[in-house]
Amino acid sequence: MPSYKAPLRDIQFVINEVLDTENLYAGLKGYEEATPDLMNAIIEEGAKFAENVLSPLNQSGDEEGCVWSEEGVKTPEGFADAYKQYVDNGWPSLSAEPEFGGQDMPNMLGIVINELAGTANWSWLMYPGLSHGCIKTLEAHGSPEQKEQYLPKLVAGNWTGTMCLTESHCGSDLGLLRTKAEPQADGSYAITGTKIFISAGEHDMSDNIVHIVIARMPDAPEGTKGISLFVVPKFNVNEDGSLGDRNGVHCASIEKKMGIKASATCVMNFDGAKGYLIGEPNRGLNMMFTFMNTARIGTAMQGLAHAELAYQGSLEYARERLAMRSLTGPKNPDGPADPIIVHPDVRRMLLTQKSIAEGSRAMLYYLAQLGDIVDRGDEEAAKKADDLMAVLTPIAKAFVTEAGLEAANHGIQIYGGHGFIREWGMEQIARDARIATLYEGTTGIQALDLIGRKVLGSGGKLLMGFTEMMGEFVDANADESYAEFTGPLSTYKDEWLTMSLEVGGKAMENPDEAGAASVDYLMYSGYVVLGYFWAQMAVAAQKKIAEGEGDTAFYEAKLMTARFYFERILPRTASHKLALLSGADNLMEMPEAMFAF
Repeated sequence: MPSYKAPLRDIQFVINEVLDTENLYAGLKGYEEATPDLMNAIIEEGAKFAENVLSPLNQSGDEEGCVWSEEGVKTPEGFADAYKQYVDNGWPSLSAEPEFGGQDMPNMLGIVINELAGTANWSWLMYPGLSHGCIKTLEAHGSPEQKEQYLPKLVAGNWTGTMCLTESHCGSDLGLLRTKAEPQADGSYAITGTKIFISAGEHDMSDNIVHIVIARMPDAPEGTKGISLFVVPKFNVNEDGSLGDRNGVHCASIEKKMGIKASATCVMNFDGAKGYLIGEPNRGLNMMFTFMNTARIGTAMQGLAHAELAYQGSLEYARERLAMRSLTGPKNPDGPADPIIVHPDVRRMLLTQKSIAEGSRAMLYYLAQLGDIVDRGDEEAAKKADDLMAVLTPIAKAFVTEAGLEAANHGIQIYGGHGFIREWGMEQIARDARIATLYEGTTGIQALDLIGRKVLGSGGKLLMGFTEMMGEFVDANADESYAEFTGPLSTYKDEWLTMSLEVGGKAMENPDEAGAASVDYLMYSGYVVLGYFWAQMAVAAQKKIAEGEGDTAFYEAKLMTARFYFERILPRTASHKLALLSGADNLMEMPEAMFAF
């Protein structure tokens, strides 16, 4: 397994030189103290924890996995101790509100720390990672009493949280859920039903686990309009905040999985468990989107994490592994062969990994910044940021995870036969990455959300909000020296809008046209969005080179990677365009019975 090394220089480049974090947070109320110096110091400490504590547990955790018993779930050796260090260092409270013990740092800083921890050991991060969504949900929708009862311990990390949505018969179609919530005389509800695929639903790392659960109350409307939201603790909580008796919620089993084996994925039985209504009845799904959108951005981070880890391992191997001679003559004349990094195809894969990881980092950090503007900006800025988040979140979740899986697979390929062998760790990265395209809404579901709700559903308004920003960037950098990036970006912007109009027109006649175009449309969108961030990074690098500031080699490498992305990766949009404009007939014309032939 590759030893993780935090890419601090690239992180600082994105935060300080591309996204202009210092000026942004100086103007957001409550974030004035989030200076570059303070954030860099926190990030450096997070890097040490990721490199020295979490990374060494990654492969051993995969080998050992979790162990279920009637008493609970035992996590792999070292996981609980690492979590204790995490709590003692104050990491859970980093981005939480100060009223309940949070440090009130920007959400973007929390995302950076999650990248560091998740790249080092994604399975481990799953345990505290779900708590962030639980905290955000209670902060946004919980009653004052619920906040007082649960948030201090969740923020401190003494308790962890989960999201309990899926049931075996309904998957992503949550309108079919059967879990019941019966009102009780004391104002609580008896929650009865079974939830599956519950990450961190049971473990030995915290004193209590707080489940955020969707269920249906008696006489609730059918479908998604009849879903309510509840908080259900593993141990009931006394009025003084101490833990009471065990609640009626238990882990029936844990899944045997392809990857993230050190993360407990649980079947949870709620047997009349005591739960408490969050917000208004039958408004649960609306409120649950607070949790789901937090989780979707977190899952997008998994795509980045596995791309980065695969790249680090691939680069080290490609520099050391000797095989054949360069086509242009020996590059290692004193050795029996050249290192494989001299071969064009190996470089193609390395640069693909590198461009995916670094482009995704800029995109996801920007999304986190938008979240901070929504929370702390003025009304106009918050509305604009919220609209941008709406259209970018499904792209980030689906595209970055698909691209991260591609990068992980390239890692196996670069290692050749050794990539297929467990001891090298590359196959674990690919196994761990595979789930990211599935949970929190599959790629297909995100694609339908993008094209159906966000683009066509808004009459193109949300998409135009982003393309207008692209146009402003192109206009602001009209200098000829940037034309190799800004010129194509302008062309793609116009094509994206024209193509969206064409698909929308077809969908008005036949709704299947939107579904048939959806995944290719999302992938096209993802490549263009990543191109926008690569153009930003290229312009920033060119300006630094022209000024003669800093590490010229770093900026030149950034520029070369941007050029690779624009010339080798961005042209993939052409095939997606042809496919999505081909229409629905080639998918829908075959009768179901003929699929058997």
